[in-house]
Amino acid sequence: MEYKGQSVGPARGVEREAMTVKTPAKPRVRDAEATQARILAAAKKEFAKNGLGGARVDVIAERAKANKRMIYHYFNSKDELFQRVLEAAYVDIRTAEQKLDLDRLAPREALERLVRFTWEYYLKNPEFLTLVNSANLHKAKHLKRSEVVERISRRFVDMVGGLLERGEKTGDFRPGIDPVQLNITIAAIGYYYLTNRFTGAIVYQRDLMTPAALEERLRFNIETVLRLVSTA
Repeated sequence: MEYKGQSVGPARGVEREAMTVKTPAKPRVRDAEATQARILAAAKKEFAKNGLGGARVDVIAERAKANKRMIYHYFNSKDELFQRVLEAAYVDIRTAEQKLDLDRLAPREALERLVRFTWEYYLKNPEFLTLVNSANLHKAKHLKRSEVVERISRRFVDMVGGLLERGEKTGDFRPGIDPVQLNITIAAIGYYYLTNRFTGAIVYQRDLMTPAALEERLRFNIETVLRLVSTA
């Protein structure tokens, strides 16, 4: 029902106020996370290419579409940025190792999968090898203060230790194998081959990076490690 001269709708002041209500702004947290992710990705490429000493913060900023001030705001220094890149690199490989589900496989099959994974990871992630090289040039001072790397590395050693214990119980593996020594060997036989592929090609007079050569090397790595731990 309407009345002359009167309106039963909302008061104009209320209506005007309702029209001017603004949608809440999106949280700035997402922007900060995205910026840090871009910086870390750019820093990984720069550190992998030029090492800590040769890497330039202004190049990282340009690639990340950020500015140097933002880099220092989020990471404080070039050294801390390098530490974060190293931590991310180790978290990535250790996380991937945990996803192998080695506990569900027979011991020999599980160990073969680990050796195969390590080799293929190095091939697909060459930046990891160069980052490790750079970290060693600085005597791992950035990793020494990293609680993240310490925690995930301990978990990995425990995983390999559990695999060795299962293999010992089934009679597949000889007793008393140190999981740390085994992991060093698995890493070394892949790491050395790839980081020395250029000099190796000259010394041994063969192309070490053809598909056939890589497959041959993988078979050799698997056979070497299985013979190392075998009871036979």
